[in-house]
Amino acid sequence: MRTDARRNIESLLDAAKTVFSTAGVDAPAKEITDLAGVGVGTLYRHFPQRSDLIKAVIEREIDACADAAPALAAAHEPGVALAKWLDRFTAFVATKRGFAAALHSGDPAFDGLPGYLMEKLGPALESLLEAATANGEVQARISAQDLLYAVAKLCAPMPNEEPDYGRRMVALLVDGLRSDESPH
Repeated sequence: MRTDARRNIESLLDAAKTVFSTAGVDAPAKEITDLAGVGVGTLYRHFPQRSDLIKAVIEREIDACADAAPALAAAHEPGVALAKWLDRFTAFVATKRGFAAALHSGDPAFDGLPGYLMEKLGPALESLLEAATANGEVQARISAQDLLYAVAKLCAPMPNEEPDYGRRMVALLVDGLRSDESPH
């Protein structure tokens, strides 16, 4: 792929992420292309359907979350790296609330996303969990899959609660994962 085409795609994905987070996934294409600094034709050349763009934004965010695990593991003690990664995953889940209707629309373009999420994030989280467990900071009684699902459930919007509610609930979950020997 040519450098300018790759740059256009990256600009479109950045712009779509920003626009979707504020205006939702049904925001006008022109709003996305204006922010990206490209024409509408460029958007449709790379993403012929709205679902193609939504899927690409979500996959990119999943990849970034997965890629954060080794960097966090290298920079922090295992328990801290795990907590920071879970916080990042929590932010990812919380900011994707606007995508829920699209993802559950029955559009076959989204069928592979749950598998993609588990394929990318499962191993990333598993490595952090194993390191924290081996270091005695976390109890060895939860799987990466269970923890991913638990965080997603805890981030579900609650009536009459502020947006940070899910993050607080995940922090409680992380505290509960710590082993009795963990230096909190």
